[in-house]
Amino acid sequence: MKQPPLIIPDRVDVPAAVEQTLANGVKLYMLACDEFEVVRMTFVFHAGVSMQKKPFTASATANLLGEGTVAFDSVEIAERLDYYGSWFDVNIDRDYVYVTFCSLRKFFAQTAEVAEQIILHPVFPEKEVATYCAKRRQQLAVERRKVDTVVREAFAKALFGAEHPYGTSSEERCYDDIRRDDLAELYARLYTADNCFVVCSGRLDESVVERVKGMAQALPAMGIRDEAAFPPPSTRHRVHVGFPSAVQSAIRIGRMLFDRRHPDFVGMQVVATVLGGYFGSRLMQNLRGRHGYTYGVMAAMVNFDRAGYLAIATQVASEHTADALREIYAEIERLREELVPQEELSIVKRMMIGEMMRILDGPFGVADVTIENILCGMDNSATAEAVDTILSTTPEDIRRLARQYLAREDLVETVVGQPFAEPEGSAAEPAAR
Repeated sequence: MKQPPLIIPDRVDVPAAVEQTLANGVKLYMLACDEFEVVRMTFVFHAGVSMQKKPFTASATANLLGEGTVAFDSVEIAERLDYYGSWFDVNIDRDYVYVTFCSLRKFFAQTAEVAEQIILHPVFPEKEVATYCAKRRQQLAVERRKVDTVVREAFAKALFGAEHPYGTSSEERCYDDIRRDDLAELYARLYTADNCFVVCSGRLDESVVERVKGMAQALPAMGIRDEAAFPPPSTRHRVHVGFPSAVQSAIRIGRMLFDRRHPDFVGMQVVATVLGGYFGSRLMQNLRGRHGYTYGVMAAMVNFDRAGYLAIATQVASEHTADALREIYAEIERLREELVPQEELSIVKRMMIGEMMRILDGPFGVADVTIENILCGMDNSATAEAVDTILSTTPEDIRRLARQYLAREDLVETVVGQPFAEPEGSAAEPAAR
C-alpha cells in the first residue's frame, strides 16, 4: 500500500461569524453549519476567578448554576437533558466562565427551556451549596498532597505575586465561609449583559436564533462592566518548596511575557513547540529519551486576559531533580546559540498546523476558536494570520526570539519536592511548605 503524500496547507481559513448586537448590549456571534443536525450555544461571562471578591466563590457560582433553578431542581435538570440526549457543561478559568449547551436540532426547544432556567434563574439551594463546598474542600486537600498541584500554585505565585489575581491561592478552610448569598451576589454582579457574549454554531434556522436572542436579551444590563483590580506583578525567580514525603519533584520553569495580541506571541509558540510542544520535542528526546528522567515534559505559551507567559512543566524522580534542571537549561541555551535544522522546524510546523486543523474539524471546534479570537479582540482572520506566521518562521527567527526572551536570568524556576543539590548558577528562594 502506497502512503498518500503529506500536504501542509499554506492557508487555514476559519468561517467568519455573523455578529449582531442585541438591545441590551450582548453580542451574538452565529456560525451556521447546516450540514450538521446539531446546535451548540456558549454563553461567555467575564466572571472568572480573578473577578471574585471572596475565595472560591467564582468557581462555586459557575459549578452550581445547574444545581437548582426557579422551575427545576438538579435531578430534573439532569433528567431532562439526558432524555433528549443533550448536554450542558461549565468551564471556568482565571478570567471567564463558559456555559455551553448542545443538542440535536430537533430537540433544541426542549434543551433551550432548561438552558434558560440555568442561565437566567439559578437559585443556588442551601443544601447544594453546603454539599459542594464540603466536597470541594476535601478534594482540594487531597490535590494539595500532590507535588504537581503545589508547584502549579507556587509557580503562579512566583510569576505574579501572592496578591495578584493570577497568582493568589487560598486555604481549603475558605470553603467553610461560603454562603448562598455570596453566590447570589456574584451572579447578580457578573452574570449580566455587560459581561457576556454568546457564540452559536451548527444548524441555525430562524427559530433557533430567535430563541437564543430571547435568552441573551433577558440578561440584565447594568450599564457598566465590572473590572477586577490588578496590581503590578511581583516576580520571584527561584522558589523551592520542601515536600519531604515526595518521591518525585515537580518542576515549572518559565517567565512572564505577553498575551496573544503581541506580535511575537505566535513566534514564541513555535519556540515552545520546538522546546517541548510535542512528543518528539527536544525536551522529550532529552529528559525521557536519552536520560529516562521523566515520562513526559511540556512547554507552551499561556494566554490570559491581561497577561501571558511561557511555561515548561515536568515531574522527575527526586534523585534526578538537579540533572533535569541542568538539561532543561541546556536545551534552552542550545536554542539561543544554534540554528534549528530546517527538517526539525518543518516537523514542528506540520505538528502545529495539523493540530490547528484537528481543532477546526467541525462546528464545535470552529466555535471554540471563534471564542478565543473574540476574547483577544480579534476576528477569525487572526487564525489565518497565525498560520502565515508559523509557516514564515525561520531558524533565525527561533534563535532571535530565544535570545530575546529566554535569557537565564529572566526565567522563573519553581521546584516542589525533596531538597537537592542545585545546578550551578541557581540561587533559590526557599518557600515553606
